[in-house]
Amino acid sequence: MSSAAGAENSILKYADKDKMTSGVFQLDEIIHYFRLGDNVVWEVENLEDYRYFANRFIRQAIKSGFTCVYVRFAPHEPILETMEGLDIVKVDPGSGFDFFSSQVHRIIEFYGIKVYYVFDNLSSLMVEWATDELVANFFKATCPYLFDLETIGYFCLTRGKHSHSTVAGIRETTQVLIDYYHINDMTYVHPLKVYDRYSQNMFLPHLVSGQKWEPILDSGQAATISSNDRKKVLKAGTLGTAPWDTVYRKLKFHYDMGIMDSIPEPEIIALKQEFSRMIIGDHPRFNSLSDRYLTLEDLLCIRDRMIGSGRIGGKAVGMLLSRSIIMSSENKAAFSDIMDPHDSFYIGSDVFFTFMINNGLFLLKIKLSDSSGMTKEEFDEVEKKFLEGRFPEEITEQFRDMIDYFGQAPIIVRSSSLQEDNYGNAFAGKYRSEFCANQGSPEERLEAFMYAVKLVYASALNPDALAYRKTRGLDYQDEQMAILVQRVSGTPYKKYFFPALAGVSFSKNLFRWTKRIDSDKGVIRLVFGMGTRAVDRVGRDYPRMIAVSHPTLRPETGLKVMKYSQWDVDVLDLEEKELITLPFQELIRECDYPGLRMFVSVMNDGYLTDPYTNTIDCSQPMVLTFNNLIKNTRFVNILEQILKTVEQVYEHPVDIEFTASVDQKGKVRINIVQCRPMTTPGSTGEIVIPDNIKKENVLFRSNMLINEGTVENIEYVVYVDPEAYEMADLDTKKSVGRILGRINDIIGGMDSAFILMGPGRWGSSNIELGVNTTYSEIGHASLLVEIAREKAGHTPEVSYGTHFFQDIVEEGIIYMPVYPSTKGSDFNEAFFRNSRNVLADMMPEYEHFSDVIKVINVYEASGGSNAVVVANLHEQNAVCYLEKKTIGRTWKLNKLKGQWH
Repeated sequence: MSSAAGAENSILKYADKDKMTSGVFQLDEIIHYFRLGDNVVWEVENLEDYRYFANRFIRQAIKSGFTCVYVRFAPHEPILETMEGLDIVKVDPGSGFDFFSSQVHRIIEFYGIKVYYVFDNLSSLMVEWATDELVANFFKATCPYLFDLETIGYFCLTRGKHSHSTVAGIRETTQVLIDYYHINDMTYVHPLKVYDRYSQNMFLPHLVSGQKWEPILDSGQAATISSNDRKKVLKAGTLGTAPWDTVYRKLKFHYDMGIMDSIPEPEIIALKQEFSRMIIGDHPRFNSLSDRYLTLEDLLCIRDRMIGSGRIGGKAVGMLLSRSIIMSSENKAAFSDIMDPHDSFYIGSDVFFTFMINNGLFLLKIKLSDSSGMTKEEFDEVEKKFLEGRFPEEITEQFRDMIDYFGQAPIIVRSSSLQEDNYGNAFAGKYRSEFCANQGSPEERLEAFMYAVKLVYASALNPDALAYRKTRGLDYQDEQMAILVQRVSGTPYKKYFFPALAGVSFSKNLFRWTKRIDSDKGVIRLVFGMGTRAVDRVGRDYPRMIAVSHPTLRPETGLKVMKYSQWDVDVLDLEEKELITLPFQELIRECDYPGLRMFVSVMNDGYLTDPYTNTIDCSQPMVLTFNNLIKNTRFVNILEQILKTVEQVYEHPVDIEFTASVDQKGKVRINIVQCRPMTTPGSTGEIVIPDNIKKENVLFRSNMLINEGTVENIEYVVYVDPEAYEMADLDTKKSVGRILGRINDIIGGMDSAFILMGPGRWGSSNIELGVNTTYSEIGHASLLVEIAREKAGHTPEVSYGTHFFQDIVEEGIIYMPVYPSTKGSDFNEAFFRNSRNVLADMMPEYEHFSDVIKVINVYEASGGSNAVVVANLHEQNAVCYLEKKTIGRTWKLNKLKGQWH
């Protein structure tokens, strides 16, 4: 039994013994009943709601034989009418806080233990005393005394009428805090705090519908509800006198009062632009888009959902702009029925530096930014220092508000640095994103969230990020880490939470596996479950590649479809509170997943067939082909329209990360979670492959490309032998990537061009399927080759659409898979097998890796030639061949031995 399940069982045993009913059985089921000592605070929009629950509570208590007291002090209509068994005690708050609090204390002392209390609306005291703080002080003085006497007390606050500090003080003191509200004629109850009780759905909003109170489990539905609740955002903290707050106050006041017309239009435009720059930044192209597509209401909404101050960063800007562009298009009406709303929060970039300075980390950032690099072990120590840091109390309270808002809905903490997702600088995969299952008590969820934020902050100093910034000339530009906090798309199925569909789509398709495909129509990289498997090279999986111009065409045919498909699924385990990977068929058996017809094909008599009904035997072999989704819904067409719409406005190709769902009737809903300008590889001139290359001079050919170019005077080939790698032990495989990183630095430091060749998938998280390298370990290569030897299990998965691909393209590295056993590959096995290995000359300490890693000096091995690569993307044709070197330097190994280090 898991710890969560054990805690829940102990709670139920306690409730069976000492449960106290609220008089509303649906509420009892949600919060596992009241306990003696509970103080219950209701946040309500109108007193009629509080009146209903208070009456049910007291009538049940009288029936059960408890002493019941109504403390009457407010000018509003009575909460409870006179009834047998109820004592009504009046207290005048007009005599001041001290007199009033003392009188209430004496009343409680008089009645003694195990009494049921109902109090008037606490918000009326704020009017009487002209201060919000004393309301919290009264509650904090009264609540502990009631708790000690094992009473149960009912209190209420008017929603949205109190300061952050007042509500925080009450929340910290009370045992039960319940939010009760109405949106579009629907009513919801949302427990925000329930002391010493827990269930998987306790802290979710629940729809109140007659006798059924149903938890809101689907992320899209929850976001729709919450985003329409204007009062359900961060409670305002203390505003300062900085220009940010001055502009915000002025715009907010006039907007809320509906008197924007009182400000001259030129001043409104100037104020809006100034406010936008404070939030978005000063990138000219994004500023132009913001001025056109983000309304004043959009900007105020961002500020209302911002923790701290500063900017929201590139990832948040891209997500917001793309959504606004789509919802402002001529197809707005159609998109409004398709797009899931978002209800994201933003941690301002100023919080990052405040955290570092307060915790003595700023000088460390400067030191590491100036250094030449660090090892993984050194970075682990840096990360540990970040995890030991603490946030200011005011920021922590805003975090707590946000956690209350999401309840137990899973969230993701995503990096959104100022330089991220920019034109030409994607920072794809450089910084962390951390899933929070968001389960447990409010305190546990808050701690897990702050842990995730610290990990994202630390990632600003990870070796890959620092190397990327140096390579792009960004190492001395302002880089602050803002954070985007998003609701994770999906629905819980038993203990697992995941979306049906996720992926990344590109408005330009550079992976044309047939000339029938129109590259201007785009391509989609689609997976079942979490989108992590769409953007990273993981495990044995192959996501479904969908050419938008010809959606049903696959790079594979026949039974090869089974091999080149997705087999594992990433999901959140709500009990273990972590992201895990499960085999697809095991997952659907465990969680009783509905509606598989849209996603799978089944094996019948040796052939894959697409099911006609949802009645599918989960024990039979299934393959995630998404055929019915592609053929029988508007999924591809919708994404095509989204890509086209955003690309036209950006005036640049884009890539968009998304999640999606489809119901039993085939209706598709899309949630855009990220958008950035797409880096498009290519050459400035015409690429011509010579037709007179002698066969003996060819090192290899490839007919599968995703970028193009010409590289001359290639002096080295770094070759990871596929067969030796397959036979190597685990420790050797783990070391290969780090050694290649050293070689990358040495040859790159010599300003020499080199080819990096190896088995299977470069950058794969599974070292059995390819060499696990990072960006900083391959960044100086001119050409990256993935050698496909199926008999060794080393089959490349063309990395188009992954973070790894983004790195390759941005760095101008030509990338191609090579299939030695395929007709037309012209793979020169003898050259790679027989050429002398200079690894021991370069790094003697790694000589024992010479059977796996081979460094070939091309000039020496060929007797006076260097290598040339010519890759033509349009023709899907590339060749690497030897060409006699007549101009330029000739490296002599004996003179270079002193320069390797």
